Amino acid sequence: MSLDELRAAGWRRLLAAARTRLELRPGALDGSVSVGAPSDEERRVIIGITGTHRSARAARLWVPLEEIDAYLRNAYGRDLVSVLSALDGVPLRDRPAERAREAEARQAATALANGCRHAGSEWYQRWLDQITADGTLTRVIRHSPRQMEHAVSILDALPAGEVPLAVLAERVTGDTKALTGTPLASLVLRALAIWHDLPGETAQEQRALWDSAGVIVDDLASQVLVLNLPAGGGLLGDWLTSAATQGIPLRVTLHQLRLSPVTPMVAEIFVCENPAVLRAAAGQLGSRCAPLVCTEGVASVACRRLIAAAAGHGVRIHWRNDFDWPGLRMTASAAAAFGTAPWRMSADDYRAAVTADSTLLRGAPAPSPWDPELAQAMAANGRTVMEERLLSPLLSDLSQPSR
Repeated sequence: MSLDELRAAGWRRLLAAARTRLELRPGALDGSVSVGAPSDEERRVIIGITGTHRSARAARLWVPLEEIDAYLRNAYGRDLVSVLSALDGVPLRDRPAERAREAEARQAATALANGCRHAGSEWYQRWLDQITADGTLTRVIRHSPRQMEHAVSILDALPAGEVPLAVLAERVTGDTKALTGTPLASLVLRALAIWHDLPGETAQEQRALWDSAGVIVDDLASQVLVLNLPAGGGLLGDWLTSAATQGIPLRVTLHQLRLSPVTPMVAEIFVCENPAVLRAAAGQLGSRCAPLVCTEGVASVACRRLIAAAAGHGVRIHWRNDFDWPGLRMTASAAAAFGTAPWRMSADDYRAAVTADSTLLRGAPAPSPWDPELAQAMAANGRTVMEERLLSPLLSDLSQPSR
């Protein structure tokens, strides 16, 4: 017999309640289900099932599952479970078993995450806490359990040494596109954003996050802005040297640096974060400006390759960032990686530049190991200082006699 009449409005809520009950207690017909504020059609269906009159004034009507099952067997020759599966086109779920499997998968994911080499790091724990609190981890466990395994393996491999994104993806997942616009990419980028205390919403910001981890998304997009940096090393070295004689800024790509490695031919290099500083230096000092490199935020792979080449040849590198928490992290990271010296990054420099209208500090605090008093002063004041506030002393430092 056709089940079509069971799709009518009088049956719909009753059978939905029966499915929910049976999924919570698979195979158990010893309970009852109810319909609140029943319509006349629903009341007539329930009267037909139970054979008992129900008042039109009743606020809620209850029906034992056994009676629904018996009615369906008698009228359609099918039990309640098979009717529900046929009507919805899917078998009933065993929710207790699902919860048990999910709990087991969560334990496995937690053990996996705790095995990462970053486990114990403050940023890593914050990432785990966030994806647990907002349900991301639960969704991953339910729908793509290997995604967490891949995310942990990728983070284990970071920071990398100039590895292309597609190579990293293939190495970990077997799929070169696994980190391009995928949920896995979002999961890893979220961790990188917390790690480096940086945004990761736009495509440019996401490239910067990969760059910060030593992963090359595009060796043409990975660039470094340079002013007055004469260098040896083929065609690119010739370009840099010629531009330095005229005080002309150049934007150098990682692609160029890989094809034509350069050797900076200077005794010292200054590094700033904001292009406005380099632009002012080019405009006011021109060829009299000391060699200046601009990171434009997070140092790109191209920037780090150029600085590494300079450090490897004994060049003294003076490095600075904005007075904010990411800036302190980036300055400390550069010192650890390249042996750079802080450039006007002291507590006194901060106090001299901070004003009451400076932007409020945001994000997780960071230490300033080269001058512990700096981080303390920033925390006490609660405000950032962008490099542009120090433009006059920075240009004074960069000014060289005419060449």
